[in-house]
Amino acid sequence: MSGPATGNAVEIANKAQLVEFAESGSKPKSDWRIGTEHEKFGFNLETLERMPYEGPSGIKAMLEGLQRFGWEPQMENGNVIALTMNGYSVSLEPGGQLELSGEALENLHQTCSEVHTHLAQVHEVGDEIGVGFLGLGFDPKWALEDIPTMPKGRYGIMKAYMPTRGQHGLDMMFRSCTVQVNLDYGSEADMIKKFRTSLALQPLATALFANSPFTEGKPNGHLSHRSFIWTDTDPDRTGMLPLVFEDGFSFEQYVDYALDVPMYFVYRNGEYVDVSGQSFRDFMDGRLPGLPGERPTLVDWDNHLTTLFPEVRMKRFLEMRGADGGPWRRLCALPAFWVGLLYDQSALDAAWDLVKGWTAQERDAMRYGVITDALRTEVPGGGSMRELAAEVLEIASAGLKARKRLDSFGEDEVHFLNALKTTVETGITPAEEMLAHFNGKWNGCIDQVYKEYAY
Repeated sequence: MSGPATGNAVEIANKAQLVEFAESGSKPKSDWRIGTEHEKFGFNLETLERMPYEGPSGIKAMLEGLQRFGWEPQMENGNVIALTMNGYSVSLEPGGQLELSGEALENLHQTCSEVHTHLAQVHEVGDEIGVGFLGLGFDPKWALEDIPTMPKGRYGIMKAYMPTRGQHGLDMMFRSCTVQVNLDYGSEADMIKKFRTSLALQPLATALFANSPFTEGKPNGHLSHRSFIWTDTDPDRTGMLPLVFEDGFSFEQYVDYALDVPMYFVYRNGEYVDVSGQSFRDFMDGRLPGLPGERPTLVDWDNHLTTLFPEVRMKRFLEMRGADGGPWRRLCALPAFWVGLLYDQSALDAAWDLVKGWTAQERDAMRYGVITDALRTEVPGGGSMRELAAEVLEIASAGLKARKRLDSFGEDEVHFLNALKTTVETGITPAEEMLAHFNGKWNGCIDQVYKEYAY
């Protein structure tokens, strides 16, 4: 979750400005970029406990230690709560999960180098303060009450509001981790095709990256428990967005959807004002109960968009949100998967042809099916998710090859998909691999995951 947006403080006079805001994300293909975000759980190397904010082995010490590499601290009420450098950031999730929100980069070689550099920096500081980091989709050991809250104002508001809207909002906040990629669009028509294709295929990404089979030290019956908790977090702001597939979908229709999602907060003078459950439409009319007489700016709108959590989210780019957090090689595979499908026109056309006949009910059935069955999930028309994955990875490979983005050794971007190809060849997801270890060589002891799967 991002910190508060800053910048464009233009007051919003009408809905047309919000539509123009979305349209302003359109870029020529030469300017399309790749922005990768990934979260990870920090833990004490001796006790395996999640990192508190304060203390010699806390998040604050980590953020202070990382500043040696040139990161600049961002403060809230006297606490360092994020780091920034050259337009990208290291920030905190509600339970202290550490997130890299990467730079907008031209190719996947740069993306993977960024990931490597970040993890090397985190490892160096972590070794000094006695902490490690784990890439899973859901905390494998600790109960909700064991996890500290980070000192960010928006999280206090969300913590109070979430339980009023679903059973698992706090689990989402404090016990989940993901890897995401942000990708550009060239026009409204391009946005629509990319949005529809990627939204239909999010369950496939969930299956390929399924990596959260444990809760409080035991198997939870799911392969992607992170995906399960999103099914009962907040129906106002989550899900598969059927409206995206409706005739006439447009920037304006997404704006109307976002306007109807209840607000969490407004950021004013360095403080978060609790307006949870209130309407952005009322805000535009100067009738917001939490801030009577005040009207929003585009900064407020940008902040509001960060509180929407569908499986694909649009701001001035499209954000792919279906994958569990995972090991290093998969942090590069996720952007490779989506870049291969969405950034080459032939690949996008082929991917859309695969999914365009699916109904809303079929898309929802896949979303729920992959939670427990991952690659064994049935897909529309017959066959399994594993068979679909093989076909889609061929399309993604062709898309990456067509991009012809070579590294210094003359190698293209296709090899970043190798981890996913192995998963399809074996039929074994990361979650199933861990479950086999748990029931075998780990002898039912979840603590081993911190030794074998830490970065």
